[in-house]
Amino acid sequence: MDTNAWILVLVVAAVLAAALTVAVVLLVRLVRTRRDLRRAGLPTGPRWVFWGAVAYVVLPADLLPDPAYFDDIAVLLLALRSMRASADPLR
Repeated sequence: MDTNAWILVLVVAAVLAAALTVAVVLLVRLVRTRRDLRRAGLPTGPRWVFWGAVAYVVLPADLLPDPAYFDDIAVLLLALRSMRASADPLR
């Protein structure tokens, strides 16, 4: 392989590693948010939203078969938004 091909491989690997890191950070944030809401006695929204998001990230089946975690990140963000919206007293 020539130098350009190696650079491309390294860039793609870095993007995939960054996407995986974001997905893991969001999963941890989702779990912590649910735990904090439950400790405070606030509603956490429908259970299936939380467990569905966790299952979607953990299970190997995806709606978009891609090597990155972009769809997983979107599912986690939607679940986090749903949980926070259900705990917001102004809504």
